[in-house]
Amino acid sequence: MATDAEQMEDGEEGESRAKGGKGGLIIAIVALLVLAGGGFGAWKFFGAKPEPLKTEAEQPVPPRYINLDPPFVVNFEAEAMVRFLQVTIGIMTRDAAVETLVKDNDPRVRNDLLMILGNQSYASVSTTEGKEALRTRCLESVRAIVKEMGGDPAKVEALYFTAFVMQ
Repeated sequence: MATDAEQMEDGEEGESRAKGGKGGLIIAIVALLVLAGGGFGAWKFFGAKPEPLKTEAEQPVPPRYINLDPPFVVNFEAEAMVRFLQVTIGIMTRDAAVETLVKDNDPRVRNDLLMILGNQSYASVSTTEGKEALRTRCLESVRAIVKEMGGDPAKVEALYFTAFVMQ
């Protein structure tokens, strides 16, 4: 039979083996979690990143062009001569509601643009800078009409002279 001292040593040895087994298991689990977390982090960081789905509002909307037909014809004096200016204008928007607003208010748009075009001098519209200033003024006029009619003036993106003839 074993003495009490021998039994105590065997008991302590058994406990230390059990503690060592539990400690090793805990270390293995922690190591496994760290490796799994690191692997997941690497996969998220270096892996293929899925593109977010674009909503309908984020997809580019094609431009809508509104051609103001017939062309504008105005006369003005230049050095005691009567001159004529014929301009064809197109308006660009991406909003169907603004397109409808401009078309529904065509007489008013045409009136305001005719007034602007008719008050020009030959010298001012014969330069590139003068034509650009005239284009900007016409765009502001159309935006003002859209705003008055309850539309968003910023959605009238551009106004183009598609034909510009002076005689």
